[in-house]
Amino acid sequence: MLFIFVLMTYQQTIEYLYQQLPMFSHIGAAAYKKDLHNTIALCQVLDNPHTKFKTIHIAGTNGKGSVSHMLAAILQQAGYKTGLYTSPHLTDFRERIKINGQMLPQDFVVDFVQRTRAANEAIQPSFFEVTVAMAYDYFASQQVDIAVIETGLGGRLDSTNIITPLLSVITNIGYDHMNILGDSLDKIAAEKAGIIKPGVPVVVGEYLNETKHVFIKKAAACHADLFFAQDACLISNTVLNTYHLSCDVTTVPGNQTHSYTLDLNGLYQIKNLRTVLKAAELLQQLGLQLSNEVIHHALAHTKKLTGLHGRWEVIADEPTIVLDVAHNEDGMKQVIQQLALVRGQYNNLHIVVGMVKDKDVSKVLSLLPKDALYYFTNAHIPRALPAKELQQKALLQHLKGNTYDDVNTAIAAAMQHNDVNDLVLVCGSVFLVGEVNRAQPNA
Repeated sequence: MLFIFVLMTYQQTIEYLYQQLPMFSHIGAAAYKKDLHNTIALCQVLDNPHTKFKTIHIAGTNGKGSVSHMLAAILQQAGYKTGLYTSPHLTDFRERIKINGQMLPQDFVVDFVQRTRAANEAIQPSFFEVTVAMAYDYFASQQVDIAVIETGLGGRLDSTNIITPLLSVITNIGYDHMNILGDSLDKIAAEKAGIIKPGVPVVVGEYLNETKHVFIKKAAACHADLFFAQDACLISNTVLNTYHLSCDVTTVPGNQTHSYTLDLNGLYQIKNLRTVLKAAELLQQLGLQLSNEVIHHALAHTKKLTGLHGRWEVIADEPTIVLDVAHNEDGMKQVIQQLALVRGQYNNLHIVVGMVKDKDVSKVLSLLPKDALYYFTNAHIPRALPAKELQQKALLQHLKGNTYDDVNTAIAAAMQHNDVNDLVLVCGSVFLVGEVNRAQPNA
């Protein structure tokens, strides 16, 4: 069959990607393809670009985005031409695909979609499958030295999982996407462990009694060396301020202590730091030149080097406005821990919250503080839980507040009911945080 396509503008191309391809962020599980056939077929059309550069593969329930960005910052600072693929994006589609912190050009997006439209019509891939292939094609065309690849969902059947990396990393396991990955921690762990490849070393950031044996069994079956980062070092002397987190890290064994400062200032980043440091150590053993000076500088400047946002991100002072993409049980527990740590730094707490339908909404809401002032809202995607429904679920957890049509209206309402010493937290959904007007947070 002959396909004839009219050349599209960048905006038309983005609309095609969003509207014509099944998109998980919009419709949820219906967009999830439970095999790798489409990605394999699409990459075959592109001459298998994923085989033309080195990779690091990262999975996990929480923290995989931060770990991906920190490792990319280290590699970039060390002088390697470094690709970075992450998802979802906050404000610009091109955030998903970067080289040395720079988003891919609009022209490449247009050209890629034009080149693959006939294949897309034949293969019928999802939005995520197309963007993965786009990332691999871009990294190959730009001849990157190495690329950090973050899984989208799970691991075993995730579209990214056609690569054979230098190193696999699994940050942690928690309850999320149970309708797809399984209803128990060991089932979820088994899906994440699906990124472990024969002979490829793997770092697991955190393990639980229910998950440790899963990783040990999978690594043994693949003859892959397995390292647990939580057992590799001890964290002490943690100091947190508005924009930085500092701590001491002591290796076990070895008893050597180094001090680190991170510009990712969420308390939960100390767990990610352990994972990153163990991964960097293994990459050094694999021959990559990553000096201690490079690692320290990169961790202190990750946001600047890679453009990471939405992880306990302070966007305004007096009052303090914080954005955090925490959206599941474990992620929210970490945010609650952070709130407890900074409790003496604010008077009243205002929480602007919106969630999506397929999360365990009631469980997440049950973790939130009862004494905060709430502003219930929703992102502008079909998958979003309407603000009124969220308000009703919140009432069952004794959380009270009004509803708002969008996140910026909710933030504006919070600004009208606080003083300069209050804290406004925006959380509950990556997509909600992505719709925040950062240029005028007080508007």
